[in-house]
Amino acid sequence: MSTEEKVKDQIRPMNFQRNFLKHPEGSVLVTAGDTKVICTASVEEEVPGFLKGTGQGWVTAEYALLPRSTDVRTQRESTRGRASGRTYEIQRLIGRSLRSVVCLSELGERTIYIDCDVIQADGGTRTASISGSYVALLDALFCLKRKEAIQVLPVKDFLGAVSVGIVEGEHLLDLNFQEDYTASVDLNVVMTGSEEFVEIQGTAEGETFSRQELDSLLALAQKGIKEIIATQKESFGPDAAEIEEAIEQNLNFEK
Repeated sequence: MSTEEKVKDQIRPMNFQRNFLKHPEGSVLVTAGDTKVICTASVEEEVPGFLKGTGQGWVTAEYALLPRSTDVRTQRESTRGRASGRTYEIQRLIGRSLRSVVCLSELGERTIYIDCDVIQADGGTRTASISGSYVALLDALFCLKRKEAIQVLPVKDFLGAVSVGIVEGEHLLDLNFQEDYTASVDLNVVMTGSEEFVEIQGTAEGETFSRQELDSLLALAQKGIKEIIATQKESFGPDAAEIEEAIEQNLNFEK
């Protein structure tokens, strides 16, 4: 897809392949252009110490690049003895984003562990991880509901994420690696299905940008995330109606 086409509010071709792995309660292969991430959701009947006895659940995430997900081999962080600052930042972002749309008090004292493994990277790995993890998380919640561990899906909204940026003066949506590398401005945006912001990460490289440019980029991200969530719903098929019903029920309960 050319830069000229991307100016016209286009995200890269995206797909969510559910039940990608045999063992996890939820698993998805998310593809965004040439970026591919395996997202799994695993349920454990325990919570961190600070939540014991509260009746509240937890959602947390881990993220990793496989050694040859990039054009040169990347050493496994486990062999270096610790995760990089970038990895910790992305893990926290994924966890925060997912917790924003889950009714943790309705999850019960259990933890859903999200694991995002990038098997091929071409830009937007953190945003693809968020969008894919949401689908894996919902499949794990469906699994709990089938086992009658929960009565209603404890979810408050859909969730998607995308990158936007300014490359050679052009506002682009869903940046690939080369576009991200040369961008003078780069934003990662996380939003809900009701078009509310969860998180905005943005920076300029060598140049400043105006409030008008920021507004334009956020509008571009909003359009892209709307398309991503539509693709998520399509991947859920008939289950999408049950998710929307649970969202409405949980929002009414909160009121």
